[in-house]
Amino acid sequence: MNVAELVGRTLAGLGAGTAFGVVGSGNFEVTNALRAGGVRFVAARHEGGAASMADAYARISGKVSVLSLHQGCGLTNAMTGITEAAKSRTPILVLAADSAGSSVLSNFRVDQDGLAAAVGAVPERVHSAASAVADTVRAFRTARQQRRTVVLNLPLDVQAQPAPAQPSPPSVPGPAPVRPDAGSVAELADLLAAAERPVFIAGRGARGSRRPLRALASRSGALLATSAVAHGLFHGEEFALGISGGFSSPVAAELIVGADLVVGWGCALNMWTTRHGTLLSPHAKLAQVDVEQAALGAHRPIDLGVVGDVACTASDVLAVAKEREGYRTADVAARIAAGRWNDVEHDDLSRGGRIDPRTLSKLLDELLPAERIVSIDSGNFMGYPSAYLSAPDEQGFCFTQAFQSIGLGLGTAIGAALARPDRLPVLGTGDGGLHMALSELDTAVRLGLPLVVIVYNDAAYGAEIHHFGDADMSTVRFPDSDFAAIGRGFGCAGVTVRSAEDLFAVREWLARPRTAPLVIDAKIADDGGSWWLAEAFRH
Repeated sequence: MNVAELVGRTLAGLGAGTAFGVVGSGNFEVTNALRAGGVRFVAARHEGGAASMADAYARISGKVSVLSLHQGCGLTNAMTGITEAAKSRTPILVLAADSAGSSVLSNFRVDQDGLAAAVGAVPERVHSAASAVADTVRAFRTARQQRRTVVLNLPLDVQAQPAPAQPSPPSVPGPAPVRPDAGSVAELADLLAAAERPVFIAGRGARGSRRPLRALASRSGALLATSAVAHGLFHGEEFALGISGGFSSPVAAELIVGADLVVGWGCALNMWTTRHGTLLSPHAKLAQVDVEQAALGAHRPIDLGVVGDVACTASDVLAVAKEREGYRTADVAARIAAGRWNDVEHDDLSRGGRIDPRTLSKLLDELLPAERIVSIDSGNFMGYPSAYLSAPDEQGFCFTQAFQSIGLGLGTAIGAALARPDRLPVLGTGDGGLHMALSELDTAVRLGLPLVVIVYNDAAYGAEIHHFGDADMSTVRFPDSDFAAIGRGFGCAGVTVRSAEDLFAVREWLARPRTAPLVIDAKIADDGGSWWLAEAFRH
């Protein structure tokens, strides 16, 4: 056994989740060792796609995923996806082969430690045969317990060193819950007791904490909302507002602005979640609960910061909270029930062979099975699938937007689909983003995924079209692509949608055995610039 094999088998013994990557000479042996240890390996067509797959898989499965890469160019190809994961605190272990220490003139030589650190990932290294197990366990522990993206560099000369058989690695538990101090619990309970219109906004750190948050909100009379990354957490709740921020419905936005207390639960309360602060009344008090001290008040001044795990903190406050009607009145319930985006009337712009993106999204929400997992690429279109396609819970929505790069959506949808094979995977993407990621349609076809790819196709980079007004747009407009035909070329089913009537083909696909993806090339009408993006550009 050499070090490469030892590292792969150690990670398998630690319970690593699915591995993704593109295999080259530098990561050939370690990848096969992972597979020999029982870790599933998914071969992507591009390292960037593999990175997004690993990111989404870890977010949805709760396991530490593995990304296996060749040295140098394999790592640089994956850097945008790794940056997204690092900014999102996704627990991924990146196995990156590295040039030997003596290969100072190698074509593949780059500062891999520096690359990782520059984007917020944690650089680690396997130093020798003697330290290989300890190095690997340390990297895995950081990924799992600190929720970090870790780049574990494997120099080729060290990989080749002989390594004696090692005992099974120690188990690495997940992050320990952080209990808040009693004084902070009492202060938050006092704020809730004094509030007449409290609103809870749950973020990434609240995923998995639905039950205690729901109970505390009911006790204190609070309405429930989420940041985009936690969409679906309160699905089906009578007093749930949906997403807070640019994607908020008019009713949700009005009720959040009307709050006299806003509590962020594992939520940064950043400019996107608060519409650059316009969703927060200047008279409202703000509180924040997070396991990271540095997160408290990082984006705006707060009245109370509580260091604590969301579930533990909500449970402790519930034990001392007073019963309040608060914001939970019959009138508010009626307004919420009638105020979802899908219930908001709009002037249907469908005409001239193009379908209104709102009409399209509403109809697809009705057509597609409720047990779904919706993944979102970035771009002008993204508010439509985010706002109109419902998510059954927080595992029904995967939103990789911390770096706001277009082109990550297809890889995201594949990783999410593998994490939850019991649900129909759905991707909302733009034409620009899908063009960047097209090679991974091959991966989806090879895996036999019943992936629904909704292409909001305006033959342009829509954000720039609407942001720069009357300027010369020749650099951001393109000939219209036939994505249905492109999809069929990869082995997908493909349909073109120009009107509501064209969706009959989607109904037919849903009624048949789903053994390959469906690409819906939706030729969308110009909406004048999506409402959420217009809000962002005003600031």
